[in-house]
Order: sequence, then C-alpha cells, then structure tokens
Amino acid sequence: MSTCEPSRMHPVQKFLCALMVLTASFAFLYLHVWSPKPYSTVDLRRRPEQRPEQLLSDRLLVPDKKYAHIAFRIKEEILDLLPKNSCKCEMGSRINLPFQKQLFGHVNSLEFENAFRPSELPEINNRREQEYRNYRQRSQTPADQLLIVQANSPLQYPVQGVEVQPLRTILIPGLSLQAAERTSYQVSLTATMGIFDVAAEVEGVKVEGEGTMRLTMLGSQLDNLNRQMQFVTYTNTIFHPNTADTVQFSTDEHQASFLIRIRHAPTPRLYNPGSSSGGTNGADYNISAMVTIATKTFLRYDKLRVLIDSIRKFYPTVTIIIADDSQATEQVQGPHIEQYFMPFGKGWFAGRNLAISQVTTKYVLWVDDDFIFTPRTKVEKLVEVLEKTSLDLVGGAVREITGYTNTYRQRISVQPGGEDGDCLRIHQGYHHIIEGFPDCVVTDGVINFFLARTEKVLQVGFDPRLNRVAHLEFFIDGLGLLHVGSCSNVIVDHASKIRLPWRKTESEKQYAKFRYPNSTDNSLILKQSLYYFKNHLKCMAVN
Repeated sequence: MSTCEPSRMHPVQKFLCALMVLTASFAFLYLHVWSPKPYSTVDLRRRPEQRPEQLLSDRLLVPDKKYAHIAFRIKEEILDLLPKNSCKCEMGSRINLPFQKQLFGHVNSLEFENAFRPSELPEINNRREQEYRNYRQRSQTPADQLLIVQANSPLQYPVQGVEVQPLRTILIPGLSLQAAERTSYQVSLTATMGIFDVAAEVEGVKVEGEGTMRLTMLGSQLDNLNRQMQFVTYTNTIFHPNTADTVQFSTDEHQASFLIRIRHAPTPRLYNPGSSSGGTNGADYNISAMVTIATKTFLRYDKLRVLIDSIRKFYPTVTIIIADDSQATEQVQGPHIEQYFMPFGKGWFAGRNLAISQVTTKYVLWVDDDFIFTPRTKVEKLVEVLEKTSLDLVGGAVREITGYTNTYRQRISVQPGGEDGDCLRIHQGYHHIIEGFPDCVVTDGVINFFLARTEKVLQVGFDPRLNRVAHLEFFIDGLGLLHVGSCSNVIVDHASKIRLPWRKTESEKQYAKFRYPNSTDNSLILKQSLYYFKNHLKCMAVN
C-alpha cells in the first residue's frame, strides 16, 4: 500500500507527503544537473599545450563603431565561465533548494583581511601591492603576451619556439613572403634587444641595415628574396638571462610580430638511478639509489623507532633523514640513518626544509613519524608513476586504526580578482584518472604521505613561519609549479592516537600542547596574514 495514498491521509499528512516528494524531486534535479560528471582519463606522458589566461575585457561587450550596427546575443552561461577582474569566494547553485545545507553541506568562507586591524590595512595593502607588482615584473616576459597573426597576411614567420642564448647568434627559421606578382618586393625586420645580419648574400637582393636593429631586404624576384630570408641571423646584444625580444616583421601595409626567447638553456639536474634491482616488492627499480625517506620528529621517539623498524622490513638500505626539534634529544642510530638537530620547537615546515635539503636522490618520500610501513606500502608503485608520467609529486593513502583509508585529495584553484586580491577555492576530489594507472588520479593536494621529485619540492619550499599546524599551504604555494597525483593502492598505516589521559607520558603531554593549540593561539591569524600578503589572496572558500 502506498504511504502517500490521498484518500486515507489527513491534511497535515498530505502537506508533509507533498513536501517530501517536492524535496526529493529538487534533490534529484540538483544531483542530475550540478553533480560532477564522470571523471575522464588523461594521458600524462605528454604535457598539454599551455595558453596564457586572458581576463574578460569590458570592451568585448561594447564594440567599436565599425561593429556597432551588428546585433548580438549574450550567452550568460558561457560568459560566466570566463575569467573576470573581480571575484568572490562563493560556491554552489544559484537557486535555493529546500534543505540545501542539510543535503549538500555548508560552505565555509574566510576573509583574510580580518587577520589585520583596520588601522594596519592601508599600509599592509600598499606594501602588498608593491610586492605584487614587483613579482609580476620578475616573473613575466613578453613571451607571456598574447600575439595574434592577422588573417590574409602575406608574411610567413615562426609563431613560437625560436630561442637564443644571451649574446649569441641564431638563424631565424621560417621567414617568407607569399605575395602576388609585382615589379618589386620589400620586407623589414625590427628588434629591440639584438641586431640582424645575413649569413650569405643572394643575387638580385639588396640588403640594408646589416649589424643593426632594423634590417631591410629588397628585390625584384620573389624566389630570390625568400632565399635571402633563409640566411637572416639574429644576435642578442643586451644580456638578460630570461626574457624575449619582440620582432616586428613587415611588408608594404602588412605587419606581424613574433618572439625570440632569450635565455640560457636550463642546466639539467640528473640523478644516478643505480643498477636495476628486483627489490623486495618486485618492481625493477633500485629504490635505495632513487629514493630517500624524509621525516620530521618532535618528542615522539617511540613512534619514530616503530616507523624505522617497519621501513627496514621492506627497505633495509634506503636512506632515512630525520629532522628533530625535540627538547631532550635522543640519538637515533642505525645504518643509512641521518639525524639533524634543530633548535627546540623550531617547527614543522622548518623541519621539512631541513630534511629535504639533505636529500641527494632523484625522489624523496615524505612520511610522518607516526606512520607504519606494511606490505601495502609499495614505494616502487609510486616510483613507477613518476617515472612514466609528467607528474612531479604523487601521494599515497593512509590507513587509520579504525580501518578508514584516507587520500585527502584536494582541488585547488585561484580566481583572479582586482586590487583587493584573488579568491582561493578548495574542493575535495580530483580532476582525471591517469591512463595506465587506474588507481591513480590527477589532483592538486594530497595526504601527508607522498613521493616527489626532489628538485621540485626544493623549488616550492616550505614556509618556516608555519610551525605546528600546516600541510595544504605547501600545495597552495606550489600551485602552477607542481603537477600532483594521488594513488589509492599504496597505503601506509597510521599509529593509534588513542591514549588514556592518565597513561600519557610527559613527552606526549608536551607534544599535545604544541600540536593542538588552544583557542588563544595565533596560528590561524598567522595563516590568514600569509594568505593575504604573501599569496595576494583576499578570501578562501572550502567545500
């Protein structure tokens, strides 16, 4: 019998039943329309083409006089997807549904400027804006600018990929003129950071301006002129190790621009992987030569020794580096163990910096000092992912004493804003499944158990001001620098945190004071101030 049969219900029951049906319908509609679609699979063996992001210009909606008479219809759903000059930390649907908070959770939003007193903000904002301008000037070059090749231009030229070392010379590839027949042809090249010349002179072509920033070539035969352009050279004359020269290429009424990148070729940092070895877990990698295990300890020598014993069951010769800022220090001895002492209470991220700075292998495996290796902790699987993909860092999974396995996958994005700063958004989840590795995905932040390319972690670094409670901040600093993945099939156990109060040791009590600060601790204010100034963020939304 139906529970909502109208003939047998009172009015109140009818109302409640109708409300339940309406709520269920809205919930189904919400999940169908706004729920994430099935994740696609991505091939990471080749990096995708990178394009500079362009902010939406207001002039796009108000065309110039030439196009003013042409009617158009705005597609709001597409317009909303484009980056804009302002942002807000808001998430979720634009419509309000019954029981929305109960069904889909509450969105937390933080305004980082609240970390400062109102009287401090003007000076803080001035300094932050100046530092932000300096940062953009340091990090951006003309190679970041958008250049569009005009249609129907007779000029042929390289769009990208031309590169010269500082104060060196190259042949410019791809220069050509494809013009209709006429009595004479002329092209010109103009630069600002170098000079032009020709490696050979072609008969019937007049060249003017050799050894200067402007080169002109004239001829009556198009084939001869194009042959001459194959010998054009560019020499950089202004030393700058990382910039680009914008070259103007013109003929008659046509003009184009292309870039010559000026930089030293990056010096490679190569690591000797050692001879192949079957290893305990069966993969054909010499883990001892490729991986160093790094950890940070503080007042927990009992758990640290359990971790080391568990590692040695599976990786007896892998180097273990320990950063230690305990007060009453203890020597942790054993083969392939390096212990570095720090000032008492120096901090979590400072210890990470110290430990990883001593790594000399291609990869570093970061573990907490209360983890335990088991047969499921197969480091070879993580090595294989990094060896065969473009990922820089791949996390594993942590199994709690309750049996719950956590990967802590986070999707991080920054929406550009105006002078007030940008908006940080953090969602749980991932972007794609990795082709060839069905248990692995692409994401932006992972659990505190990960394998990474050593030089990439050193490039991002750990802010030593974050001393006791921090983790995701590293991945926020690494956004745009780190290509991050996560694999659920490599699992490390987490030692039990359950301890009866009357059985806690003095070290455990002291550790708890640092690890779990009280409400008067200023660590949250510190984090917000770093987000606001250092990362040029004004707010954060977490879902």
